[in-house]
Amino acid sequence: MIPAREISDAVIVDAVRTPMGKGKPGGALSSVHPVDLLGQTLTGLLESTGVDPATVDDVLIGCVSQVGEQSATPGRMAWLAAGLPEHVPSTTIDRKCGSGQQAVHFAAQAVMAGSYDIAVAGGVESMSRVRMGSARLDADPFGEGVRRRYRPGLVSQGVAAELVAARWKLDRAELDEYSARSHARAAEMRASGAFDREIVPVTTPEGTVTEDETIRPGTSAEKLAALEPAFRDAAVSERFPEIGWHVTAGNSSQITDGASAVLVMNAETCARLGLRPRARIRAMHVCGDDPLSMLTAPIPATRRILERSGIGLDEIGHVELNEAFAPVPLAWLREFGDAGADEARLNPRGGAIALGHPLGASGARLMTTLLHALEDGGHRYGLQLMCEAGGMANATLVERL
Repeated sequence: MIPAREISDAVIVDAVRTPMGKGKPGGALSSVHPVDLLGQTLTGLLESTGVDPATVDDVLIGCVSQVGEQSATPGRMAWLAAGLPEHVPSTTIDRKCGSGQQAVHFAAQAVMAGSYDIAVAGGVESMSRVRMGSARLDADPFGEGVRRRYRPGLVSQGVAAELVAARWKLDRAELDEYSARSHARAAEMRASGAFDREIVPVTTPEGTVTEDETIRPGTSAEKLAALEPAFRDAAVSERFPEIGWHVTAGNSSQITDGASAVLVMNAETCARLGLRPRARIRAMHVCGDDPLSMLTAPIPATRRILERSGIGLDEIGHVELNEAFAPVPLAWLREFGDAGADEARLNPRGGAIALGHPLGASGARLMTTLLHALEDGGHRYGLQLMCEAGGMANATLVERL
């Protein structure tokens, strides 16, 4: 009989990401195969800590479009491409936009259970080379049962964003003002060098990329107001007359290339190796919500993780909530304004509207930005939230050490 083992703290030793490249031909990272993009990220993570790669128990990688160049367990191929030890395995995780965050959860859970001592979690998505939605091969992903339950059927994420805007009475001006602020915040961070510590430079055939390509300094709400609604549809308007058609390319996340990686280990191993833990994972939660409005699950996920941890929203110094569409963070603010939510503490370094959203990588990218922001700001607690296709959300609460 195996003796019982106490649950160990799961700590984060380091977290890194690539610069964000525009997810289209000619983008800054578009000439790099996703395996090599992730491989450079893994190398950067391990070199920053000095951890022997042979001691890593597993590599858990989020990736949404697992087809074409991303089809053959990209974490395993990236590990091998980087020249790292062959005996270290890898697996690929798809929880849609939350895939990278779920990879961190799985790594932390394995460490806490005693199955692993050291794990690498992260994600990759090359949206310039592997088209979003290409894994579906134009097939029906729902089936007759889902269509019967949600007659006449579920909607796209863009339409879901419109439904969120209508439900929380968010007008076009609010969405565009928030989006312009995302670019301004990210531009300020880039100019100040605040992103430098979290970015692993990427070598491409054209040279070395060191900065995010996606940020547009000088973006204004007035300029964004000139853009046409991206998802307007007459049939949808007939079904949902409350929709005002406010969501545009300018107040939505950008299609992006990128990779990210987080080193997770148990506290005992961290101490034995003489490493400094930068944060402790205090709580994790994942939940589902209405799959029609789809993007609302961060709200119940927030409630549940705060209840489980016993920590109040007013104690949290930094919140990273993925900006899939501007209505998502704005609805969250409306829901939690009376509970201590503060717009100044929500995505203060900009979000996916400015930095981009490489689907499988975003979860670990947000964790990377959160970790560095907690240290720079001297905050104790940070909360990460991610809305996901199908009406799901991951929530992670970390404590800076």
